[in-house]
Amino acid sequence: MLYPSSDALRKNIDSKYSLVSVAAKRARNMQEKGDKGSLESYHSVKFVGQALEEIAAGQLVMKKPQEGILYEDEK
Repeated sequence: MLYPSSDALRKNIDSKYSLVSVAAKRARNMQEKGDKGSLESYHSVKFVGQALEEIAAGQLVMKKPQEGILYEDEK
């Protein structure tokens, strides 16, 4: 992967696991709902690449989980 660089991505999301999780969820959302994305233009034509570009641009961030809440994807 040439763009965005892993260094640029790690500035916004500190964990590799979290980075992959956020990008995969966003890519799935873009594919299923036909979302065109939040950036004006993308380098990548694939949804995962577009999600990573959104993370690098600071448009997509990871929410901090709240204590004591069991989220739907953790069941």
